[in-house]
Amino acid sequence: MTNRSEDALATRVARPPPSNMTAAALFEAAIQRGEGVVVAGGALAVKTGAHTGRSPRDKYIVEDDATRAHVWWEANNRMTLDAFDRLAADLMAHTRDIPFYTQDLAIGADPAHQVRVRVSTELAWHALFARNLLVRPETTNVAPELTIIDVPSFKADPVRHDVRSETVIACDFRRGIVLIGGTGYAGEIKKAAFTYMNFRLPALGVMPMHCSANVGPGGDVAIFFGLSGTGKTTLSADPRRTLIGDDEHGWSEDGVFNFEGGCYAKTINLSPHAEPAIHAATQKFATVLENVVVDAPSSVPNFDDATLTENGRAAYTLDVIANASLTGRAGHPRNIVLLTADAFGVMPPIARLTPAEAIYHFLSGYTAKVAGTERGVTEPSATFSTCFGAPFMPRHPAEYGRLLETLIEKHRAQCWLVNTGWTGGPYGVGHRMPIAVTRALLSAALDGSLAQARFHDEPAFGFAVPEAVAGVETKLLTPRETWADKAAYDQQAVKLAGMFADNFRRFEKDVAGEVLAAGPRRA
Repeated sequence: MTNRSEDALATRVARPPPSNMTAAALFEAAIQRGEGVVVAGGALAVKTGAHTGRSPRDKYIVEDDATRAHVWWEANNRMTLDAFDRLAADLMAHTRDIPFYTQDLAIGADPAHQVRVRVSTELAWHALFARNLLVRPETTNVAPELTIIDVPSFKADPVRHDVRSETVIACDFRRGIVLIGGTGYAGEIKKAAFTYMNFRLPALGVMPMHCSANVGPGGDVAIFFGLSGTGKTTLSADPRRTLIGDDEHGWSEDGVFNFEGGCYAKTINLSPHAEPAIHAATQKFATVLENVVVDAPSSVPNFDDATLTENGRAAYTLDVIANASLTGRAGHPRNIVLLTADAFGVMPPIARLTPAEAIYHFLSGYTAKVAGTERGVTEPSATFSTCFGAPFMPRHPAEYGRLLETLIEKHRAQCWLVNTGWTGGPYGVGHRMPIAVTRALLSAALDGSLAQARFHDEPAFGFAVPEAVAGVETKLLTPRETWADKAAYDQQAVKLAGMFADNFRRFEKDVAGEVLAAGPRRA
């Protein structure tokens, strides 16, 4: 992009009005513009159109001297500088008569690693979403390091812009610009910010993490890695502990810090009894409810209705959570929890991991889809998303793995695998692990009592599984014992172990021998 184009882009993004409107003003603008409706309790319900989730195949990174040797191109789409410049010019032309809603925000609660970000969007509710989810700094007269331009009405030209479809998320890390077009899904804004931090921070020795985090009364920090549907948000929202954040964090020389100023919680089957803090947040003024069915004429959200999508979401500020951290910062983690929802019924509800095992499973990033959630899925389907967030990880997974392993060993963090999936058989035969059992096991892990238990080795994966935990039925701790057909369990365990081994072959040349040896024994 020429200097003239860069100046034009900066002018378009920064132009008033309106700029840095309050949440109330953005809420009012969204209603006046017909972008959403007010629901009982005061939240704003919106629909995102055809895109009810992210579009990872439509995400691109500009290949240049800053990225060429540092991006994992096997899993990230390249875009030339020329193609990005054509895209930027066409997007600018498209928005010539469109008023932008601009918010000057920040990513990162730690001032030492905070990045100022300007979000400019054509939708008032997208600006409200960004204001809810990112950090709201006290001062806004600071030049942004990152600019995110979000224009859902703009459609990319696959031929002219050298992209896959009319939807595009184009990231220029060197110039600090992200262009989003062709999608109304606001989560692309949040994940664009996360992707930028995931590229920037490792070079500074800071570990970016797709995890939730909380801290106990004694200062003991726990982080929870996990893919969607594994319980990352639910399990970190513990009324006995202070919530640091529910999704994205950094781990620096000073400890853990939240990237965000809000939460983005799934709402399908949301229960006021099982998840009271999250449910209460959906009743707050200016919370954004994405693709949640609203019953008429009561205007009450129906969280059990998946007509629009299984991926309904609530975007709300952290300060509506009674036990949320005021600083978004805490010390070094004492416990690291890797969450999975194993639909094969093989994984134990909790297992202690060595640092090498933790890195093996961090790089694997395993969970499972179940039959009926997608067309053609008739039995459990393994999903491996490296680092528990492959679409947001620009660098090679081994780079994140080495950094995490160094931090685990330096700070002597205890690592755990927790299965929130199925027991007594696979999906369709067994049943979902009761959330009360998961919470009891986590409590024992985090308060230190589980470390004193006796453990035995699980034969297929080599996990150290506790023999007994107070308040939990002993049989549940060993998955094989919950199956009526023990031979079927053995076959299923070998099958899943083989999937792990097949997936991990792409990392074999990039990891240390002890990590490679930490894989399943029966693969």
